[in-house]
Amino acid sequence: MTASARTAEVSHPHPPMVDPPRSPHTVLAAALLAFFVISLDGSVVNVALPAVSGSLRGSMADLQWIVDGYTLMFAAFMLSAGTFSDRVGAGRAYAWGLAVFTVASLACGVAPDLGTLIGARMVQGGAAALMVPASLALIRQNYADPGKRARAIAIWTAAGSVAVAIGPVVGGLLTSGLSWRAVFYLNLPVGAVGLALLTRIAPSPRRPAPVDLLGQFSVVLGLAGLTYAVIEGGRAGWGSAGVLGTLVVAAAAAALFVTTQSRREQPMVPLSLFKSRTVLVCLAAGFTMNAVFYGAIFLLGMYFQQVRGASPVGAGAMFIPMCALISVVNMAGVRLAARKGARVPMAIGQLIMAGGALLMLTVTPHTSLVVPVLLLVPIGLGGGLAVPSLTAAILENVDAARAGTAAAVLNTSRQVGSCLAVAAFGALIADTSRFRHGMDTSFVISVAMLLVTATATALLLPRAPRKTVGQNPSGG
Repeated sequence: MTASARTAEVSHPHPPMVDPPRSPHTVLAAALLAFFVISLDGSVVNVALPAVSGSLRGSMADLQWIVDGYTLMFAAFMLSAGTFSDRVGAGRAYAWGLAVFTVASLACGVAPDLGTLIGARMVQGGAAALMVPASLALIRQNYADPGKRARAIAIWTAAGSVAVAIGPVVGGLLTSGLSWRAVFYLNLPVGAVGLALLTRIAPSPRRPAPVDLLGQFSVVLGLAGLTYAVIEGGRAGWGSAGVLGTLVVAAAAAALFVTTQSRREQPMVPLSLFKSRTVLVCLAAGFTMNAVFYGAIFLLGMYFQQVRGASPVGAGAMFIPMCALISVVNMAGVRLAARKGARVPMAIGQLIMAGGALLMLTVTPHTSLVVPVLLLVPIGLGGGLAVPSLTAAILENVDAARAGTAAAVLNTSRQVGSCLAVAAFGALIADTSRFRHGMDTSFVISVAMLLVTATATALLLPRAPRKTVGQNPSGG
C-alpha cells in the first residue's frame, strides 16, 4: 500500500458512509484512472524530452523544468491535499483535480513555447496532488467491507506500478509515431472518462478541516526557490546573483514554515514528528531512493538518445527490464520484512541500488547498450525490495493520530528527492561535451547517498520484526 493509501486510511478512521453508487466498482474505476495517469505522467515525459528540445529549442535547464515543474508542485501540495479533500468532500476534490489536470494536459499539448509548457506542467502537478488522497478517500467511503476495500486499494496500487513500468515505452511510442505533444493528449480521453464516471458517484461527506495557507505558501516558495537554484546553478554558476538570491528566499521560506508550524494549534506538520530517529531515517531513505531511481531514468533517457542515437521508442524499451520486475520484487520485500523487520529489506535494497549505480561508472559512449540496460535492473530491484517497508516503518513509530501526516510527509520527501535529482543531475550533464563526466559524477553522488542512508538504516532502525505493507517505488 502506498504512503498516500495509508494517509487516506488513517485520515478517515470512521467516515460517514455515503449512499453507494450503482456499483462501488465505478468508484474504483475512477480512482484507478487518477492514479494511473498521475503515475504515468511522472515517467512518460522523460523519453520525450529530446524531441521537445528539438521542437521548442529548449536548453537542458528548460528540460529539467518540464520534469521538475510537475514533481515540485506535486510534492509541495501533497501536505495539505488531504485536508482540502476532507473539507470540500472527496468526490468534489477529485472532480476539481481531474478537471484541472485534463485542461492543463491540453495546455501542455498545444503549448507554443517552453514557458507555457512548464507553467502547464506545474498546474498538472498541483492537480495531481489533490487527486491522490481524494481518490483513495472515495474508495474508503464506498467499500464498507474491509476485505473488499483492501483488494480495491491493492488494485489501485498495482495501477501505479503498471504506469511506471510502461511510462517510458508509451512515451517512446507516442513520440516516435506521432509527436511529443501526443504524450499529453493521452490524458484527455482519460480525463473525460473519469469525469463521466463521477456523475454516477454519490456526493462525499465533508468535515471541518483547517487549511494552513501560510504554511502551504512557505512550502511552495521554499521548494521552488531551492529547485531553481540547483537548476540555474548549473547554467549560470553558483555564485550568480540569481542563484544566491533564490537560495536566500528558500532559506527564508524554510524559516517561515518552521515558525508557523511551531505556533499553530493544529499545524500542517507537527515539528515533534522529526524528533523520532526512525522518522528521520525513513525520510532520508525515501528521499535518496527516489532521487536515485528517477535520476537514473532521467540520465539514461538522455544518454540513450543524445549520446547513443537511439529513437524515443528504442530508449523507452530499454527501461522495460528494470521497471517490469518492480512489482514482483515488491512482494519479496513484503515477505522478507514480515520475517526480519523493515530494517533488513530497506538496508539490503539500498545496497543493491548502490551496487547498480556504482557499476554504471563502467558505461562509456562505446559500451554495448545491453550493459546499461542490465545495470538499470539492480537499481529497480533494490528500490522494489526496500520501498515497501518505508511506510510501515514510519507509521509504526508515530502516534496513530499523526500517522496520516507522517505518511504525507514521507511521500513529499520522496517527491522532493525526485525533483532535486533531476535538477542536480541535469545541471551536471548540461555541457554535452562533458556528458560522460556529468553522468559519472551523478552516479558517484547516488552511491554516496545510498551508502549513508543504508548505514543509517542498519544502525538506527529498530531490530524487532515488523509487519509491513507493500508499496511501489513510484510513490504516485
